[in-house]
Amino acid sequence: MKNVKIYGPGCKRCDATEAMVNDATTRLGIEATVAKVTDQREIAMAGIMSTPGISIDGKLVHAGGLPDKAKLDEWLSA
Repeated sequence: MKNVKIYGPGCKRCDATEAMVNDATTRLGIEATVAKVTDQREIAMAGIMSTPGISIDGKLVHAGGLPDKAKLDEWLSA
């Protein structure tokens, strides 16, 4: 099971990123827990300077803007 965290203050891009992750896990048949992290301190401690950010199994894979769909699939499939 993958552990995915979406980092961001709750903006539209952050919500869209969460929806993209949920869609990708369903489409790829990947079992995952998806958590939103909105606390600014936690976001900063994760090393994210621009939101939304994504970490998968504790590894930061994306920060800033919406992720590329193909890249997201690749990250989740790894």
